[in-house]
Amino acid sequence: MPSPRETPAQSVLVPFAPERDALPASLKRLVHQDVLERWYAVDRSAHAPRVVAVPGDDGEEWTAAALVTARPHTAYLKIVDAVGEVPAAVDAVVAAARQQGLAQVKWEGWTANAGEAAALGFAPLRVPLGRGGAEDAPGPGSGYVRWLGGGAAVSEPPYYGQTTHFTCGAVTALIARTHAGGLPPESFDRTAELRLWRDATNFPACEPVGLGVAVRRAWPSSQVTVFLDREGPVLLDHLPESEQEWRAVLQRASRADAGLIGVPIDAHHLPMAAVRDAIGRREHVLLLVSLAGMQGFDVPHWVLCHGAVPGALVIEDPWANAATGDTWVDAHLLPVTDASLDAMSTISSDGYRGAVMIGDPEPLDAS
Repeated sequence: MPSPRETPAQSVLVPFAPERDALPASLKRLVHQDVLERWYAVDRSAHAPRVVAVPGDDGEEWTAAALVTARPHTAYLKIVDAVGEVPAAVDAVVAAARQQGLAQVKWEGWTANAGEAAALGFAPLRVPLGRGGAEDAPGPGSGYVRWLGGGAAVSEPPYYGQTTHFTCGAVTALIARTHAGGLPPESFDRTAELRLWRDATNFPACEPVGLGVAVRRAWPSSQVTVFLDREGPVLLDHLPESEQEWRAVLQRASRADAGLIGVPIDAHHLPMAAVRDAIGRREHVLLLVSLAGMQGFDVPHWVLCHGAVPGALVIEDPWANAATGDTWVDAHLLPVTDASLDAMSTISSDGYRGAVMIGDPEPLDAS
C-alpha cells in the first residue's frame, strides 16, 4: 500500500484499497460488515477513493475514519460513510478539503442522520423529485452539504435524475424553470421530461438551437438566448453521413423557428465570466459539456449552471453513474472550478460552445 501522507487535524490520508484483504487492520476494526459491503459493491476507482483516518493517542490504532470520493475536475469531497468517532472523522475530512481549497464537503446519508449532520455544520439536501424516499431508488435516501466559504448563499434547486440516456437537455430546462418559480415541483415528472424532450430533440440528442426554441415555446414569458459559436449542424459527427443529412435539415429548421419566435442566436464564444454574470442576474444557463473529464467518456451532455461561489460555478447534473459509486449527492449542487467547466464545455476538436441562457419568468401566483 502507498505510504500515507499527513493531512490536517492529526489525520492521515491513504488510498482506498481495491481488495478487502489489503484494508489496514485499524480500519477493519472500525467498519461494520454492511458498510464494508457497500464500499465494495461498486468500482470507485474513477473517483479517487481515499480513507481519511484519525489515529488514537498512541499514534497507531485509528479511532475514526471516513471513505471519501469525488468526481474528477470538481471542487468538493464526498463522505460515503464515517465510522468510529464520527465527529473526529468528519472534522478531518473538512480540514483536508479546506487545505485543498475546495468549495464544499458532502455526506451521503447511508449511516448519517440529520441531527448528527447538523451538529457538524451540514445542511440537509432536498430529496430528489420523483423519489419520495423509495427504498429501491439508486443512491442514499438523504444527503448533506457543508459549504466552506460563501456557498451557503447558493439557492438550492430541486434535483431530478433524467430517466433516459437522452433527456438531459429537457431535464436541465425543467430544473431551471422550477428553480425560478415558474413550474410547481409536483408538475415536474417523467411526462413533463419526455414532452419537452420531444419538442426539442434532434433524435435523440437536444442541440442548442432546438432546445432554446422548445424552451421559449413551452414558456413564452421567459427570455431565451442561444449561444453557439459554430455555423452548421452540431452533435452529428459520430453518425454516418446518411444519418447526419436529415438531422441537419431539422437543425436548419430550428434556426428558422428561432428567427420566427424571437430567440436570438449569439455566435460569440460564451466565456465563463459571462456565465457568472448571468447567474448574478438570477438567470439560468443550460451548458453543453463533455463527460470526458468527470466520467471518463466523451459524450455530450447538458448541465444547469445556477450558482456561483469563490473559485467555482455550481451546477446541476441530471445524470449520475451508479456503477462508479456516483449518486445524486454528487450530481446535486456540484461545484466545478471555472477553468474546469471551461474545459468541459469546449466541445469536439472544433472547440465550440453551446448554451441556452434563460431569464427568470414571472413567478407563479401564490393563490
